[in-house]
This record gives sequence, structure tokens and C-alpha cells, in this order.
Amino acid sequence: MPLDPVLVLDIKAWFRKAVTDLRSADVDIAAAPPILEDAVFHCQQAVEKAIKGFLTFHQRPFGKTHDLRELGKACASLEPGLSPLLERAAPLTWYAWKFRYPGTPEEPSEEEAREAVGIAREVVAALLSVLPEETRP
Repeated sequence: MPLDPVLVLDIKAWFRKAVTDLRSADVDIAAAPPILEDAVFHCQQAVEKAIKGFLTFHQRPFGKTHDLRELGKACASLEPGLSPLLERAAPLTWYAWKFRYPGTPEEPSEEEAREAVGIAREVVAALLSVLPEETRP
């Protein structure tokens, strides 16, 4: 049975945004000097948007949250094999706000940022891999 074309467009839109966030993280790390606090923020955003795209495919509501642990549990209930990866990504939640405001005691290290990019890239790819081809951006 073919998917609703409006649903397909919505799913693709979530994943396009996730891929753009991954690209932004790469640009931030490559900058001279690197913009590490923005890179990790984009990693959190990429994972959040990919999860929301996955949940949209399954027509599961997710509310207005940035909590990757909560969103990841919703995904894992539908695709249990993703659970270990989503648990590894859950700590990226902090990057939605941790370095976004003045007064932050430090910025993430380049190693931390690169690890965040790797995890985010892995989550986006894993979620896309379990969806039908027609939903991929």
C-alpha cells in the first residue's frame, strides 16, 4: 500500500533538516578556529530531527521536546534494535542548551565535538536505513 504523499513530504522534510544540521556541524568543526559549541548543538539537532522524522513515518506523536532519551525510547519501542545506538545518543540532549548562552564555563573539546558528529551521523543513517526508500531525502 503506497504511503500518503503528504506524509512522505513531511518525513523527507525532517530528514533534510537533519542532514543540513550534520553539514553545519562539519562546517563548524572545519572553521578556523573551530566553532565547537555550535557543532555539538547541530549534532543534537540532527539526532532530534531524524528521530522526529522516524516517528512521523510511524505516525507517533512526539510533542515539543528536545529530550533525546525520551524520543529515543519512543523510537526503540518501534525498532528495538536501535536501542543501543539511541542510548549512546541520549547525552547529546545537553547540547541543545549547554553551550548556547553566556556564562557557560567552557566549550566542548574538539574530540568531544568529533565524537558527537560521529554519533549523530550514525543515528541519522540508522534511522534512514529502516525506512522505505521513498521517504529518504
